[in-house]
Amino acid sequence: MALESRITQEEIKKEPEKPIDREKTCPLLLRVFTTNSGRHHRPDEFNRGNVPSSELQIYTWMDATLKELTSLVKEVYPEARKKGTHFSFAIVFHDPRGKVYRLKDIGNTVSGRKGADDSMTLQSQRFQIGDYLDIAITPPNRAPPLNTRMRPF
Repeated sequence: MALESRITQEEIKKEPEKPIDREKTCPLLLRVFTTNSGRHHRPDEFNRGNVPSSELQIYTWMDATLKELTSLVKEVYPEARKKGTHFSFAIVFHDPRGKVYRLKDIGNTVSGRKGADDSMTLQSQRFQIGDYLDIAITPPNRAPPLNTRMRPF
């Protein structure tokens, strides 16, 4: 007699994340690469041990939210503090099948505004220790590039 699971993918995704005790859990080193052009770095810029020059090193935890990471980036880049500045986040990970790096868009935040992705965590997006984070920063006077997450309607 075969048993069939009745758990759907949506139910798996809705599982609550385990809270991280930041007093007892050692933080991880998050290597963050930023651009001020509004576009992410190309995946080939990470190949063969190379990385872009605009690196920030942040010690944080897997339950860090995109809004929390936005505020840490704003501490380093004063020009990103302006209200309306867009931050587009992507995880850069090594694809073991092709010996190349891939980018996975995970969310967007806007300085001075609340958004749907503000509370998204690294853990919820399957970030793994060793991955990089790429943040495309778009100043408020330039329209952010449209993608599937930010529709004009």
